Amino acid sequence: MAFPTSQFHPLAGRTILQIIPELEAGGAERTTVDIAEGLAHLGARALVATEGGRLVGELQAKGGVWIPFPAATKNPFSMVVNVRRLARICHNEGVALIHARSRAPAWVALGAARSLNIPFVTTYHGSYAGRSSVKVLYNSVMARGDTVIANSHYTGDLIRSLYPQASERVRVIHRGTDFSVFSPSAIAPDRVEALRRSWNVAPHERVVLLAARLTGWKGQRVLIEAAAKLRDAGVTDVAYILAGDPQGRDSYVRDLDGMIEAKKLEGIVRRVGHCTDMPAAFLAASLVTVPSTEPEAFGRSAVEAQAMGTPVVVSDLGAVPETVLSPPAVAPHERTGWRISPGDADALAQALGEALGLGASARIALGARARAHVEQHFSLERMVSSTLDVYSAQLEGRFPRRTS
Repeated sequence: MAFPTSQFHPLAGRTILQIIPELEAGGAERTTVDIAEGLAHLGARALVATEGGRLVGELQAKGGVWIPFPAATKNPFSMVVNVRRLARICHNEGVALIHARSRAPAWVALGAARSLNIPFVTTYHGSYAGRSSVKVLYNSVMARGDTVIANSHYTGDLIRSLYPQASERVRVIHRGTDFSVFSPSAIAPDRVEALRRSWNVAPHERVVLLAARLTGWKGQRVLIEAAAKLRDAGVTDVAYILAGDPQGRDSYVRDLDGMIEAKKLEGIVRRVGHCTDMPAAFLAASLVTVPSTEPEAFGRSAVEAQAMGTPVVVSDLGAVPETVLSPPAVAPHERTGWRISPGDADALAQALGEALGLGASARIALGARARAHVEQHFSLERMVSSTLDVYSAQLEGRFPRRTS
């Protein structure tokens, strides 16, 4: 990926600290590493305060600096102590701006930033649930940044509706994808074959992939229902792959396994655990689905799959529709995927059937449109450049600062 590099850039020589609970797999975590890499290319110091995680090595390899910090704690007393601890780190390291990416560490970062009188930026990565006044107050920290970055227009509208006082400080920056990594030409055939073997997919089988952590709202149950309907309709030689960590949700995993067994889909629907090679996974798939039953704040899988030229079927809910073009919003010849009503197994089965039934030329044309669409709107370069511009604007006083 091509990052801007200039000794005359306003961020060159500055120290920026991002704070996030852990650097495990996930969109917020991946974005943290991407921004750190962009900062390092500018000659800035990119600190990340976090408890650790599988992406720490990559962060360090790309020029970021890991600051071990208990950022995941939600204990109020520990958070008060952490404010002083983080302020001391920022003072000693000469931090010019703090960027928080999760609620509990954001409260810590807010206290530290205000005590040091330095800019405080937040990114609203999710559709935070807040049914009680206490929860709404807790979530409100993500709208208290001097700039509040929303990772989609859906998220931006949500922030404005919940916290209208933040409206003028909201800036939409879509999550970015590295299209040099998510490119069919970058994937050696043996990577695809290795994944198919690990999934026990036969050479003649097509793959329908749902890549998401195993939790109810990600739509695994809906896909299992749709798989049964397609099997009953005579659609064969398809393997439905559920790729994702259970993250301790053992009862949900038992429910999924029971549902698979009850519908006699053993060997057809398969849980394969976390996948570390998503570019190859999307290329191995004939079709990728994102059948979420609750709003996604962005929908990274849909963008990455389209970058690989793989057809996508997504729920018409949350931010995912921003990433996938589908009738009636566009003409049929402009389609880059399918949108269906959330939780509707019949609609999902119909869309999956249509996508699986595409001829070779139609599939190639759709894949080319999808790649061009996401390259234009969701590139990593665009996200990094826009985020670094927020930092520069705050440090140069181009955006107003808050005092509370």
